[in-house]
Amino acid sequence: MIKVLFVCMGNICRSPTAEAVFRHQAETSEAGNLIFVDSAGTHSYHIGEPPDERARKIAKQHGYDMKNIRARQFKSKDFNTFQYILAMDKHNFTMLNNICPPQHSHKLEMFMQHSTNFTKYKEVPDPYFGGHKGFEKVLKLIEDASAGLLQKINTTHNKINL
Repeated sequence: MIKVLFVCMGNICRSPTAEAVFRHQAETSEAGNLIFVDSAGTHSYHIGEPPDERARKIAKQHGYDMKNIRARQFKSKDFNTFQYILAMDKHNFTMLNNICPPQHSHKLEMFMQHSTNFTKYKEVPDPYFGGHKGFEKVLKLIEDASAGLLQKINTTHNKINL
């Protein structure tokens, strides 16, 4: 089982969207039973809450299911559990990198490095204080980077048939 974790600040906008999108892409590529997907936040602001209503609305409009996702805080044991830990932005990457045991540093990446169509974006912008268009843009960035990540996992692990 390949375990993938998406991380943002509060785990209510970007990382749960990435969780839903990547899970959907993995399942539709026949890889769903080979990949475990989760998300977390570096902060404890929203533990136990569902994703932001705006994120859920945009996701639903595009066919992604977020109804069972609840915010949780990143735990140090996640470094042992997950093979891929993907930060949505530099701030959260730095926070994770500062607590990452050296033997797990290879697992930590910026999510947008997997994008193929939006290569000018190094981060997934936080849409929390914006409107509908911000959440739409985030979804498009996440869809693209998720496809690139799935391709990397397929190539690296040579187990998943796309």
